[in-house]
Parts: sequence; structure tokens; C-alpha cells
Amino acid sequence: MADLTATLSKLNEPLKNFSKEEIEQAAIQIKYDTYIEKEKEIVTRMSEMENLSIPDSFDYSKLSSLGNEAKEKLNRIRPRTLGQASRISGINPSDVQILMVYMGR
Repeated sequence: MADLTATLSKLNEPLKNFSKEEIEQAAIQIKYDTYIEKEKEIVTRMSEMENLSIPDSFDYSKLSSLGNEAKEKLNRIRPRTLGQASRISGINPSDVQILMVYMGR
């Protein structure tokens, strides 16, 4: 931001009432806004998944897209929701996505 104001002197006047810390904080927020929004989206999706039920009769072994470790863990633990499934060690986000597709979500 200092380089920008040094290059564009027109910025000095509008920014003169702000402290160095305020300008720095604004620059950080602008710089990381996209990442923050992505994280918020992930949190929203995870909270929605928390309540998506998996039928008791769901047969994980029939999902050829899932790895053997994921099939074994899901069949052994039998999570009730996608949220629970996503928190099982060894179950990665792509496994949860596969479950969502096969469940018709």
C-alpha cells in the first residue's frame, strides 16, 4: 500500500484521515477477501452436510469410486449423516462428495 500511495499521489488525500494500521488492515482484507469468502462457503456447506442423513441400509461397498479404506471405515462406523462421515479419519472431501452424488444430493 505504501508503494501504491507513493506511485499514485492522488491516493494520499483520501487516505490522510486514516492511521497506518487502518490502511494496513484494509489492504489485508482486500488481499485475502477471496480466501475468506471461500472458507465461509466451506463452513456453510459443512453445516448443511451436518444434517443430510445417510440411510441405514446404504451399501458403501457398491461404490466403485470410493477407495477400499473409505469403504471399510464407512461400513464399520456407519455414520448417520454426511457431516459425521466427513469427520472420520481417512475419509477425505472427495469421498464425501462421492457419497453426496450417490445419495442424489
